[in-house]
Amino acid sequence: MLGSNSGKDVRVAIAGASGFVGKALLAKLAAEHEVIALARETAGRSGPGRTEWRSCDLFSLRDAERALAGAEVAVYLVHSMMPSAHLTQGRFDDLDLICADNFARAAESCGVRHIVYLGGLLPASGHALSRHLESRFEVERTLASRGVPVTTLRAGLIIGAGGSSFDMMARLVGRLPFMLGPRWTRSLTQPIALEDAVTLLEVAIGRPDLAGRAYDIAGPDVVSYADMLRMTGAAQGKRTRVITLPISTVKLSLLWVSVITGASQTLVRPLVESLSHDMVATDGLVFQKDAGLVARPLRDALEGAVRDEAAAKAAKKRAAPRVRGSTSNRRVCSVQRLCVRSGQSASDVAAEYVEWLPRFMRPLLRVAVDDLRNCRFYLWPLRTPLLVLSFARERSSAQRQLFFVTGGLLAGDAGSARPRLEFRTVLGGAYVLAAVHDFVPRLPWFIYKYTQALVHILVMRAFARQLMRGAG
Repeated sequence: MLGSNSGKDVRVAIAGASGFVGKALLAKLAAEHEVIALARETAGRSGPGRTEWRSCDLFSLRDAERALAGAEVAVYLVHSMMPSAHLTQGRFDDLDLICADNFARAAESCGVRHIVYLGGLLPASGHALSRHLESRFEVERTLASRGVPVTTLRAGLIIGAGGSSFDMMARLVGRLPFMLGPRWTRSLTQPIALEDAVTLLEVAIGRPDLAGRAYDIAGPDVVSYADMLRMTGAAQGKRTRVITLPISTVKLSLLWVSVITGASQTLVRPLVESLSHDMVATDGLVFQKDAGLVARPLRDALEGAVRDEAAAKAAKKRAAPRVRGSTSNRRVCSVQRLCVRSGQSASDVAAEYVEWLPRFMRPLLRVAVDDLRNCRFYLWPLRTPLLVLSFARERSSAQRQLFFVTGGLLAGDAGSARPRLEFRTVLGGAYVLAAVHDFVPRLPWFIYKYTQALVHILVMRAFARQLMRGAG
């Protein structure tokens, strides 16, 4: 029965509560549950019912722990999250991975009993995954890595006003009555309406007995992307013609979608890379059948999304203009994934790094490491350190090594933030992530970007090669 066990009042934390799915889920849950809504910026936010907004930067384990304090169930709706930094070095999947790892660690330490994750449909067995889909699968495994039971709902396109995929489709058909589509427009997809996805998330929250596996969720219609573009045009009252060409160049598709829709290539790339797969449910939709949900037809979902989008645009025009945020942010985030030897921990990698770095940088750089593993980096012939890293023993373990940046000529004023370097084991020990968070350079930004920032990337790439030589 739909929602048969979802009536029990539980305290639910929603990561990504200000996003497309998060806002809809918050509105639905707040009537029956106490909700902790997590977002990076919470000033001026309010919510229905018993909603408590908490500011949370998921790139910080301490922030995640504070945010999940007191939660019984935690919902993870974060995908391709970018840090609020002026400069970001790292692939989106590595950034996603470190956020998911922080969330899983925080859920374990805070006594969360159940995690619900909205992931992505995976193609049939034997198909190589795009980086976007592989990232969703990595997040799924990472959330379950700390022992908290996880229920994963895997969805393809979620149709609703405000969703990135729907918005791009609506812009395409709104601006192009005739399209020459690449080969991926023949790929099959099985979308689900936003309202149905939210209902199933609510059911999953109330059914911890079903945790421990992933379930496909989808609507009743399996269509090609070309057909869905035509149906989106029909929902807008337009006739859209799509002719598929036998080409599949990702770069061309990326340029085409980005130019026509105005969406950033950072947003479009992972979506376009996944379009070569057929994104169709393969498990018989056992979860939603058990829940008793009869999903909306795609035509109804598209028509509803078009109406809601028009209403939202009208409301936005009537609303007062928003004040832009400060542009004074000078923080840096840098994340690199390192392949490691079997059994090599984050502690081993951190120790090797501080031992290898002075050899690699000799004779210009000298690194002094004391008995407490505090590190001072000196540039010959200066006597004042360039950087001082203080080892946080109480926050470190064999699987996570944390160093705070506590001084040096190259470190600027970070205010209330705590700039840090960390090494952490992820994905069962297959990799170690090396990450710099909240660092503020003292050098002028233009000089920093083309000197110190580039040197850091070159050093980390060289260190990755060093680890691979050791593995061989």
